[in-house]
Amino acid sequence: MIHSMTGFGKAFTQLPTKKITVEVKSLNSKSLDLNVRLPLTYREKELPLRNTIAQALERGKVDFSIYVEVTAEETSSKINAPIVHSYIKQMQDIIPNADATELMKMAVRMPDALKVERIELDENEWEKIELVIQQALDNIQSFRRSEGKSLEDDFRFRIQNIRDFMDKAISLDKERIDGVKERLRSNLLEMKVNVDENRFEQEVIYYLEKMDITEEKVRLSNHLNYFLETLSGTEANGRKLGFITQEMGREINTMGSKSNHAEMQKFVVQMKDELEKIKEQVLNVL
Repeated sequence: MIHSMTGFGKAFTQLPTKKITVEVKSLNSKSLDLNVRLPLTYREKELPLRNTIAQALERGKVDFSIYVEVTAEETSSKINAPIVHSYIKQMQDIIPNADATELMKMAVRMPDALKVERIELDENEWEKIELVIQQALDNIQSFRRSEGKSLEDDFRFRIQNIRDFMDKAISLDKERIDGVKERLRSNLLEMKVNVDENRFEQEVIYYLEKMDITEEKVRLSNHLNYFLETLSGTEANGRKLGFITQEMGREINTMGSKSNHAEMQKFVVQMKDELEKIKEQVLNVL
């Protein structure tokens, strides 16, 4: 079963003094392009966290974020009292009769009036956060599986369309060959020359061999079957499916160049259209 690279996962938990929310978003990419946003307190866990995310998601443009909402009354920001007093004293020296409240309002806006106390990482707390991280990763993988199922249904639909258009094109083969023979004979009659029937038949056979699309039909059928087998396999991946679509495109293009028949070329164009839609969606497959 295939998985999409597009997905979203979210999970949260309530700790004694804070609410932790984890979000993971991913889009398609040729490789793993990982962007991790962490609060300063958890920054030392970034490297092992990156490894965990990489193993879980493998490929895609991934944005991972941990948000912290403090729910306790205490805060890590403290008023730097000596600095604030110093600012107030300096302003009183400049404006002796200034209102104390107004001076306080100005002082707390000055540089270094607030100091942020660094909070050391609590390993027990981090263990709880790891559970939330895993839950968010499980959620995005579930999303990817669901999107992958939708992609697979669309692929099967379009592969069947290509097969139907190919069969319709092949059904015109006898009409095409008869038309080629008729055109060649008409041209010779217009030239008013004597024709050796044996030689004429040999030339027609030689000409028709160059226009024969039997090999292309067989190879294209094999590629269509291989694509479906890969979809159902346990090792299905976007790169492999992309390579198969390239081979399918070569056979369809060759059929178009050999067809030399207006109605047959219409079916070839329809096959190309379906294949392009498959190629666009294959870019989203993990």
